Amino acid sequence: MASLASRSLLRSSIRARYSYTCPHCRHYASPSTPSAPPLLLRIRSDLKTAMQQKDKTRLAVVRALLADVMNAAKTSSPIQTDMQLLSLLRKRVAAAQTAKAEFAGAGRQDLVEQEEQQAKVLEEYAGGVETLGADSVRDSVQRVVEEGKAALAAGAKAANMGDVLKKLLGAGGSLEGKNVERSEVARIVKQMMGPTP
Repeated sequence: MASLASRSLLRSSIRARYSYTCPHCRHYASPSTPSAPPLLLRIRSDLKTAMQQKDKTRLAVVRALLADVMNAAKTSSPIQTDMQLLSLLRKRVAAAQTAKAEFAGAGRQDLVEQEEQQAKVLEEYAGGVETLGADSVRDSVQRVVEEGKAALAAGAKAANMGDVLKKLLGAGGSLEGKNVERSEVARIVKQMMGPTP
């Protein structure tokens, strides 16, 4: 009986050692899947904390944020960076402010307070994202605009705002992959390029 058990154990260890995994399965099982943004990881851990502390306001906000992230994952543009998550947070804050104004107009003070509390939690998360400072963005924009002016002096065509933004935010750009608001970059580019003729 003991020899039978040892033989089956031996067979299972040999089978495990020489098991075949097809190349396609290896790709999907690899640990190189993109990791979630740090803010999203914090929000997920705060879900558990809010449940344990019975913080209903924070729990409602975190659940709504995670639902929005899950819904975005099913679209063509899932949330993969902190900046995309920051954009979602800002939309939620704006929606909370709008709802607060409507509730105040209707005389529902209890709902006004609830929206204020939810907006505070959302702003707390939005404040946790470190974005690139305006000075460093301005330096990068200045460098690209000067390169464009030098190319213009050499006989190249004049760069428009879209070309400058592509050089900054596109592949290989100085601001590619950095936490920076695209609208802020566009505003600085427009300001530095001056009025277009």
